[in-house]
Amino acid sequence: MAVEYVRFQSATSDERGQFKGVFGLVNNLARDGRLTAEQNRFRSENNAWYDAAYTDPSTVDSSVYDPAVNAGATAWFKPSASHLIERVAGYLEILAAHGVDCHAVKSTDPGRVIYEDDVQIVVIPHVC
Repeated sequence: MAVEYVRFQSATSDERGQFKGVFGLVNNLARDGRLTAEQNRFRSENNAWYDAAYTDPSTVDSSVYDPAVNAGATAWFKPSASHLIERVAGYLEILAAHGVDCHAVKSTDPGRVIYEDDVQIVVIPHVC
């Protein structure tokens, strides 16, 4: 049976043709000063929780998200990451409140795996 990975990403691509992930979308709103105090508190507390709960791939391999080495690299949750996926709902609520469309994408083959641990993979997406 094939493993189905999930990624939460923007509905539209950016200027480089990439679909920004849920955490990046919320962090961009924070950088732009658009979050309410409550939303920013949620973001800060939950970002810290995620940082403690699982490995940032770039701390293992600094080239993982380097666009010169791994252009378009994206992270996907494994099905075993249900405890991580549960908290995404709060981020999605923040995005919806700001009119930012973000949705779940599922795939059994999202791309060439360049990093993997027990809860996630980072891939270079297949070129269509």
